[in-house]
Amino acid sequence: MGTGRDAGPASDGHVRVPSIYQLKPAFQGLLRPLVNALARGGVTANQVTVLAVVLCAAVGAALALVDDPRILLLLPVALFLRMALNAIDGMLAREHAQQSKLGAILNELGDVVGDAAMYLPLALRPGFPAAAIVVFVLIGVIVEMAGVIGVQIGASRRYDGFGKSDRASVVGAIGLVYGFGWAPLAWLAWPFWIATALGACAIATRARRALAEVRTKGDAA
Repeated sequence: MGTGRDAGPASDGHVRVPSIYQLKPAFQGLLRPLVNALARGGVTANQVTVLAVVLCAAVGAALALVDDPRILLLLPVALFLRMALNAIDGMLAREHAQQSKLGAILNELGDVVGDAAMYLPLALRPGFPAAAIVVFVLIGVIVEMAGVIGVQIGASRRYDGFGKSDRASVVGAIGLVYGFGWAPLAWLAWPFWIATALGACAIATRARRALAEVRTKGDAA
């Protein structure tokens, strides 16, 4: 469900930006015994994918309806659980012969729908920077679209740059900091705008590297 990435010089001469996505193989290794048990129990990858979206929607609803700032502490917990569920569904699909076209659709749509369902309700909270949050979510959708477009033009699904896991880390940290009241709301727009700028760079990077990959394949042929 992704390509390995390492920080350092890329084949196109650009420097790769480190991402939390690089931790995925180690995290998958820790989850493998659980994944094997779920497979034996008849749990499917698609069921896990849908569960992750339901989790996001439930947390988003809580963020919209509960005024107590401590509700924000749900974010780091829920985002960690979602990361685990996303890893589990991929492992079930790849390692237990559950890959399907429906699964591919659910996986891509589930990521962007889950992000929107969990993050957009933050814009409804008093004092939160609504514009920054909405643009942050929108750029996130375009980042994932840029990754998928690689497949459409004959490249691999691109995961370069500031992606889903990185956005989740930012929102999780915000939930922790503001859930405990460690920073004033006046500062809150900055991490969203910075993450948005990094996302815009990721869009360009994914597009450029997808094109470079296609050219490399053409030269090899």
